[in-house]
Amino acid sequence: MPFTEYDPPERFVAGTVGPPGQRTFFLQARTGGRVTSVSIEKVQVSVLADKVNDLLDQVGAPDGDALVAVVGPPDTAALDTPIEDEFRVNTLSLAWDVARERVVIEAHDRDPDEEEGEPESLRVVLTGPQARAFARRAQEIVAAGRPPCPFCGGPLEVEGHICPRANGYRR
Repeated sequence: MPFTEYDPPERFVAGTVGPPGQRTFFLQARTGGRVTSVSIEKVQVSVLADKVNDLLDQVGAPDGDALVAVVGPPDTAALDTPIEDEFRVNTLSLAWDVARERVVIEAHDRDPDEEEGEPESLRVVLTGPQARAFARRAQEIVAAGRPPCPFCGGPLEVEGHICPRANGYRR
């Protein structure tokens, strides 16, 4: 599978598997019976969501153009199963297709410019509302992890954690 494209997907979401602190993050695209899942780092999901929102804010009209508004109820469904990642995302790219007024997201297993041969890639072409819905769900999923320690900002486990701001005492 060197290159998989969804233009447009019926569904494109970020999701997780596992309990907070042990979650594995995925991007998943679906059209009909075809589903592609790729694993990704939490920070990559967070940055992608922020950048998608920034891009939509830049291309949308100042009066709240429908191009970038979310339409319909939020997608809160779980990832489609079985979840088998095609590859682990190393490099992401984000673009705006001016002619079609679409957001283009590409995920690659390695930097396409640095190594010989074709990287495995997932390319998803989204409308403004689809992209905004993706970004909102991704932000919610990232925020749904372990709560931060009020003292050091590190993630709190159920049993607490050794806080560096408390000189190593468990909080």
